[in-house]
Amino acid sequence: MKVVLFCQNAYAFGVLLPIMEALKEQKDSYIWFIKPSIAAVFPFQKETHTSDINVINQFQSDVIFVPGNEVPHYLRGVKTQVFHGFAGEKKGHFRIRDYFDLYLTQGPCFTKRFNELKAKNKNFDVVETGWPKLDVYGKELSKYDEAKLSLLKKHKAKKIILYAPTFSPSLTSAPYLLAEFEELAKNKSYLILCKFHDLMATEMIAAYKELERKYDNIIFEEERNIIKFLYISDLMISDTSSVVYEFLLLDKPVITYKNSSKNIKWRNSTIYKNLSKLIKESLTIDPFKLERTEIRELYHPYNDSKSAERMLDAVRKYIRVHGVPEKRKLSFLRRRKINRIFGRLKA
Repeated sequence: MKVVLFCQNAYAFGVLLPIMEALKEQKDSYIWFIKPSIAAVFPFQKETHTSDINVINQFQSDVIFVPGNEVPHYLRGVKTQVFHGFAGEKKGHFRIRDYFDLYLTQGPCFTKRFNELKAKNKNFDVVETGWPKLDVYGKELSKYDEAKLSLLKKHKAKKIILYAPTFSPSLTSAPYLLAEFEELAKNKSYLILCKFHDLMATEMIAAYKELERKYDNIIFEEERNIIKFLYISDLMISDTSSVVYEFLLLDKPVITYKNSSKNIKWRNSTIYKNLSKLIKESLTIDPFKLERTEIRELYHPYNDSKSAERMLDAVRKYIRVHGVPEKRKLSFLRRRKINRIFGRLKA
């Protein structure tokens, strides 16, 4: 089987890495497509990769795994949506854009919704596999224990607090929590890690880096893979971000501000206040521990580290039944959008 690992944004690297490892184990061929704007930060430079869509076309793939919203209709292969997170409440998560032949869902609540959309649209299949990025949860939970202990000792702190807001201007809490984090930083028992999305506004990044300069127990983390920080943190602060669910699946408390989910089963504040008080309560009482179990069952009930393997099984089965599509039928406007984003193929 010939596979394309298709990356438009840097977050895709961590999602697709377990699929690459499964492809290696099964001795399949693969190539990474890296959008030119993120080529400089591609972490697997020794792997076969390209930023030229014509090279991908010449590869003549059987499958294209995509943790993003678009994929060129003119490429050969089963165009397979593997998602970039769990935030179903975000605008567009369940939007059918007609680019994909197959949706591989994370858990029952996503599978149910996409099966409803499948019944309506009748031009794609849905298979529940789990999410590959979380395959590491069953393999590396203790990987960073020593790093955590070293950080706590260095800063003479007792708990690590992770702040991981979304970048979306209409949803992010970053502009409104600056004063709250400055107040929190006065409590030296907390080590505060700030991990921002790649697309966060530059003025917000600058503002929190200024806090880092003022307080030695605030660290602005620029390492791209957030997994390490999820592992070592005792509690996370966020808003309407998919990473909320990734942290909840580790069975640790979360505090969000003005989260837009309709199924909130964690501490959510509708005002940008009381951060210190909410953290203390969440770390001592942990009032939402039982609700986190329900989240795991609905969003990602898999803990066997085999979601990537299930994805490969799913696309092989799709090909056995349907064959490999040479291209995807799209409307004129969708084709024009794809050509604008990725360019036309050379004659």
